[in-house]
Amino acid sequence: MEDLVLKFLTFLEKDKRLSLNTLQSYRRDIEQYITYLSGIKINNIANTNKTTVITYLMHLQKKGRATSTISRNLASIRSFYQYLTKNGVISGDPTEDLESPKVEKKLPQILSTKEVELLLEQPKCDDLKGFRDKAMLELLYATGIRVSELICLNVSDVNLDMGFIKCNKGTRERMIPIGSLSIQAISEYMSKSRGLLIQRSDEKALFVNVNGKRLTRQGFWKIIKQYKNLAKINKDITPHTLRHSFAAHLLENGADLRSIQEMLGHSDISSTQVYAQIAKNRIKEVYKKTHPRA
Repeated sequence: MEDLVLKFLTFLEKDKRLSLNTLQSYRRDIEQYITYLSGIKINNIANTNKTTVITYLMHLQKKGRATSTISRNLASIRSFYQYLTKNGVISGDPTEDLESPKVEKKLPQILSTKEVELLLEQPKCDDLKGFRDKAMLELLYATGIRVSELICLNVSDVNLDMGFIKCNKGTRERMIPIGSLSIQAISEYMSKSRGLLIQRSDEKALFVNVNGKRLTRQGFWKIIKQYKNLAKINKDITPHTLRHSFAAHLLENGADLRSIQEMLGHSDISSTQVYAQIAKNRIKEVYKKTHPRA
């Protein structure tokens, strides 16, 4: 069975061109399934059936695996069986009629406007890093862009005179307006800090580290954790938190979902609708706290 797994992973890599992380996820899920089959004395994948797969999913559940993990495992195993069926290794796919366990979608963590203000106040513009960090946090909250998009920004992607940035994702390009506070922070970073941080005059990256190279996602993660602690915010803040807060606050203040979808770069409106649920939940909280007969 190990040879079949190897051929399947090669197919995913060469034909499907999946990323390394996705390939590793498939490998881990399927190898764990094969190990389970060996443990119950099944050494030929053709001898498995729907009951085998269901029993394995129940085994994962008993081990305390999260519903999302079990759902992902089934998706990996299903893809494996589909590959084996298509290539004539087995006569039928035992996962064909199996439904994935329903994963309860957790609403993203967001900051209140007061918490955002606290966070944005933390970088002190008294050294090179302070100017840079202030500009990055202001820009993230002003635009809702992803951290991956933030660190990929080049100087040429920013137009301070017109007040917008240009974000590229694959073949899609979107123009996002930036507010006056963000413009001011970026302008100060560009004039007082970036020129001293960069090592080469032809460096394209907008945000660079202390070595003058393009800032990494890991580098930004450390920065936001540092300021979260300084602000004494008792919430788990991830690099995505300001993006979620940006969208939720826009919606609370009257922006329509389509405009938010465009700014966030969501291809499907359903991805943006989660913020409507957040807004509804916050309205319920306010009602319960303030209405005398709630």
